[in-house]
This record gives sequence, structure tokens and C-alpha cells, in this order.
Amino acid sequence: MLDISIAPVLKSHVPNFKAGVICYHHIVIGELPQIIAERLPLFYENIRLTLEEVPVSSIEGVKEWRSVFKKAGTDPSRYRPSQEALLRRIKKNGRPPSVHSAVDLNNFFSVQYGIPLGIYDLDRLHEPIQVTIGTAKDQYDGLNGRTMHMENKIVSVDRDGAFGSPIVDSRRTCVTMKTVSTIQIIYLRPSMNREEAGQLVKKMADMFTQAHGGENEWTVIE
Repeated sequence: MLDISIAPVLKSHVPNFKAGVICYHHIVIGELPQIIAERLPLFYENIRLTLEEVPVSSIEGVKEWRSVFKKAGTDPSRYRPSQEALLRRIKKNGRPPSVHSAVDLNNFFSVQYGIPLGIYDLDRLHEPIQVTIGTAKDQYDGLNGRTMHMENKIVSVDRDGAFGSPIVDSRRTCVTMKTVSTIQIIYLRPSMNREEAGQLVKKMADMFTQAHGGENEWTVIE
């Protein structure tokens, strides 16, 4: 398993912080299997209809992660947790745009379980990896086309610097259809106990591997 840990500074701000980590090897990224692709439109339409009656901010996973952001020093109204941003996009546009099977499944997990997730090209990362609270030196080119300044925000860093967060991930480590090995960081709800967290991470790992082939190994860090 990778050398990945949670920094003491993050634990001091969010004592129950935990993350699922899944490494996938020898995977094939392309289009989603037909059985999943056919079900996604109805899934997202049901979410959209639910959000007509229920404010996004009242969803348990969103509420909890907005609280985590505040504890870390981030204004959640200015920088939203990624699952909240996805839910708001679904409420407005119906469903997130399709990218490829890895990102599409990542988005499904994020919406289904109300938590942020990041997925990264393992071959573009260099250990050790740490999930921490960013400083003034931590920044990267985000997939949203902006330079992300990560001071006082939860951020993942490797030997080469910051590369991802529960807000938006970096171009440097983005997954493409040529990617064969990935790491998925699942920003679990701190209120989950370890057994529940492990069951959820294993469920995601198994579904992702069924869709992409290859092998997985997973753990929960806290």
C-alpha cells in the first residue's frame, strides 16, 4: 500500500478526520459498462427531483462537510465541498457531464454517498503522500481552469507538492483514458465509525474494479 497519512495539523483541527484510500492497478478506462450507463440518467433525475423539495445545504453529508471546512479554516460558501458543487449542478442542469468511466463513476459515488472524492493517476504521484491543511506555498492548476491557492484548505500533497483536495483536483495528476493505475481518496464523513467506513470503501473498490477490471487494494487512514 502507498505511504499515505493524515497530517497532525489536520487531526488537531478535525480530530475524527478519516479517509478511504484505494489503489487500482491494470485498469482499463473508457466508457461505462452499459448496465451502469443506462441507470445513471434515472438516478440523476431522481436526485434532481428530490432537490426541488430539499435544499442542498440540508443534506447530511453536505452539512457535515461544510462544518469540516469551517474547522479547517475554509469558508464553505466561497469554496464548496465537491459533492455540494455536484449536487448544485444536478439541481440546475440535471446531471454532471460525462467525462470517462473513472470520473463518471467517481461522480456517482460522490452524489450517492454525499461525500467528496478525488481520483488521481498513480504514475504521476511520488510518495510520501499526506492529507493536510495547506499553507501559502501550496497551489496548483485546477481542473476548473483556475490556479488553486490552498492556504487554510484541506489538501493532498506528494513529494512534488499539492495535487488535490475535496474542492477540485489538479491537472498534474488528472486521470485520462490512458491511465492504468489510480489512487482514489475518499473524504469520509468524520462521524462514520471505522467499521462503517471500511464497508463503504470496500463497496466502492469492488464496483470500480467490476467496471474497469484490474485489481484493488484499500485501507482507511485516520
